[in-house]
Amino acid sequence: MPVPLFDLSRLGPQVDEAVREATLRVLGHRGYVLGAEVENFEKDLTDYLGGGHAIGMSSGTDAQLALLMALGIGEGDAVISTPYTFFATTGCIHRTGAEILFCDIDQATFMMAPGSLRALLASMKRDGDGMLRSAKGNRVRLIVPIHLFGTCCDMDAINEIAAEFGVEVLEDAAQILGAEYPSKHGVKKAGLIAPTSYVSFYPSKNLGAAGDAGVALCLDAEMAEKLKRIRNHGMEQRYYHKVVGGNFRIDAIQAAVLRAKLPFLDSWNATRRANAASYREAFSAAGLLDQITLPAEPFASSGLKNHHIYHQYVIRVLGDKKRDAVMAYLSEQKIGCAIYYPVPLHLQECFAYLGHKPGDFPESERAALQSLALPIFPGLTQDEIAEVVRGIKSALG
Repeated sequence: MPVPLFDLSRLGPQVDEAVREATLRVLGHRGYVLGAEVENFEKDLTDYLGGGHAIGMSSGTDAQLALLMALGIGEGDAVISTPYTFFATTGCIHRTGAEILFCDIDQATFMMAPGSLRALLASMKRDGDGMLRSAKGNRVRLIVPIHLFGTCCDMDAINEIAAEFGVEVLEDAAQILGAEYPSKHGVKKAGLIAPTSYVSFYPSKNLGAAGDAGVALCLDAEMAEKLKRIRNHGMEQRYYHKVVGGNFRIDAIQAAVLRAKLPFLDSWNATRRANAASYREAFSAAGLLDQITLPAEPFASSGLKNHHIYHQYVIRVLGDKKRDAVMAYLSEQKIGCAIYYPVPLHLQECFAYLGHKPGDFPESERAALQSLALPIFPGLTQDEIAEVVRGIKSALG
């Protein structure tokens, strides 16, 4: 039985009708750029998050770039992130002219390991003004921890390390809208754990647009105004440019579509968690837990409903080259699967100038060789979950 990796058509007629109505409304009033549609979506999103400021952007990538520009990141600066993630995070840092620094990931969660972060920062020296400098002499300005696959990084630890070393934090929440984090300072929504953050609304995200869209999030009103200028060529008054910005405006149609879909987000996330629980039960019953590792749920015992929103369901296939054999078999059976991410960023050709080599970030490299994403989308049936598990069991013999 074929099983798709993702199927937008299964979100249901109620969703289709809400999106159609929102799109026709914009086509009717013809206010295509910024305006009330965007403002209403931004308000609804901040209401959903329970605070902060939302500035709609043309994509998650552009939201990150706008935030880096607003923070004044550029040549002479250095930014720390991890090499096991989507390209855009590091690509944006490169585009500012800042130095890219990597620290390795945690084996269980695939996300920034606080111990690796601390070791990296502790290896650096301060200049006469107390500024932390990289080995190349650049100012270490920013840490970008990335929430991967639907649950949060160890943000309390990361924020504490950042404060200890005097470095700012920019939260990559591209995949995680709706997740909650059990901070020692109280429950926080992903995207509002650090002073600035960004989210992607690529169509396959838990809340997806009808094309590219994103949002920059921040806690400070002055930063929000700065981001509004940057997304619109640096303008407040038309044709008067306070700063050099970009064309990072979210389309009004995308804002309307996202606003129509936002009320469904929590129920979709709950369905993804239920699908993950079904996988866990099925893999255990199939006796496969000695050959694969299931996704970590580091905050499952916190009592938070949205401790994980399962943007992706990523397992590890243990053993040398077994992951590729499993993927090849599933593909033959027309069972959807994907690798997120096959080549860690420090080994990508475009970043060869950084001088890294295989073995520099072993956990990131191991994840790239073992990880396999399986279908988890709302609308996935129990029979399809059983088919995926049967396929993996057959592939592993």
